Amino acid sequence: MKRLRHALVLVAASALPIAVLSAPATAAPALAAPDIPVANVQAHLTALQNIATANGGNRAHGRAGYKASIDYVKGKLDAAGYQTQLHTFSYNGATGYNLIADWPGGDPNQVIMAGGHLDSVTVGPGINDNGSGSAGLLEVALTVAKQNLQPQKHLRFGWWGAEELGLIGSTRYVNSLTTAQRSLIKAYVNFDMTGSPNPAYFVYSSSGQPAGSSAIENTLKAGFQAKGVATEPTNVGGRSDHAAFARAGIPIGGTFSGAEGIKTSAQAQKWGGTAGQAYDRCYHRSCDTTSNISVTSLDRHTDVIAHTLWSLSGAPARAALDCVRCPI
Repeated sequence: MKRLRHALVLVAASALPIAVLSAPATAAPALAAPDIPVANVQAHLTALQNIATANGGNRAHGRAGYKASIDYVKGKLDAAGYQTQLHTFSYNGATGYNLIADWPGGDPNQVIMAGGHLDSVTVGPGINDNGSGSAGLLEVALTVAKQNLQPQKHLRFGWWGAEELGLIGSTRYVNSLTTAQRSLIKAYVNFDMTGSPNPAYFVYSSSGQPAGSSAIENTLKAGFQAKGVATEPTNVGGRSDHAAFARAGIPIGGTFSGAEGIKTSAQAQKWGGTAGQAYDRCYHRSCDTTSNISVTSLDRHTDVIAHTLWSLSGAPARAALDCVRCPI
C-alpha cells in the first residue's frame, strides 16, 4: 500500500446503476464459499519470501524479485487452467508487469474482478504489504479451479505492478481499456494488506464511491459477520489500486488489516492485539517478512475474499443450477 503522503483520488459518481449489484427476490441462492486453508496461503508467502531473499531482499518494480514473483503466480494459474495475460508497461526506465487471469466461463458482459498489488518497496520483501493480499487472491483463484466453479458472472483476477510508486500498474491497465470494456466490469474488490500483526478488520467505505459500491461493502461486511468478526469502515482514499477503477466509475470495495495507523483501546478490546501500537510496525521496512503476519487475520481476510467472489459472481447453489444469468 502506498504511503498516505500521496494525494487522495477524487472519485466521480458512476453511471452504473446500483441495481447491477442488487439481488432480486427471485435470484437463485449462492453456493456457500469454501473455507480457504490458511496453510496454503502461508505457503505462497514463504515462496514470495524466498524469492525476495534470493533477489536482493525485495520484490520491487524493475527488480528481478518482482518478475520472479509474477512468474510464480502465473505458473500456478496456468497449471490450474486460467487464461493469463501479462500486461506490460514502462515506468522509471524499467519494464513493469500486471498479471491478468480470467477463469473461463461466466457471462462476459458481467465481469467481477478482484486484485491486489504484487510489488514490494525496495527496502524489504513486502510479505504483508502486499504478499498477504496477493497470496490470498492466488489461493482463492486456485480454489475456484479445484472446485471447477461455474459462476453466472465472469471472474477475473489482477496482480498489479509498481503500486508502491504511485498506483502505476493498475492505472495503466484501466487506462488501456476502452469505455466499452470498462463498462463490462461490474465490481472491483481490492485486497492490500490482510495479515497485519496487530490487525484491524477494516472494510472500504462506500461513501463517495461509485454507485453499486454499497452492495460490495455490505457483502464484505457480511463475510466477516459470518465469522463473528466486527468491522469498521475505512476511507483509504487513493492509497491503493481500487482508485483507478473508481475513477472509471466502476463499483469498488475491499478489506484492509491496517498499516502505520495506531490501534485504539476500543479496537484492541474488540479485535484483540495491542492498543497504542501500529497495526503493522514493519510497514515499508525490511522486517516485513513472514514473521510479520497474523495468521488469524490472514485466514479471516482470505475467507472473506472467497465469500465476496462467490456471492458477487452468482455461484449457483447445487439445488438451483437451472438458474441462468442470475443477477447479483
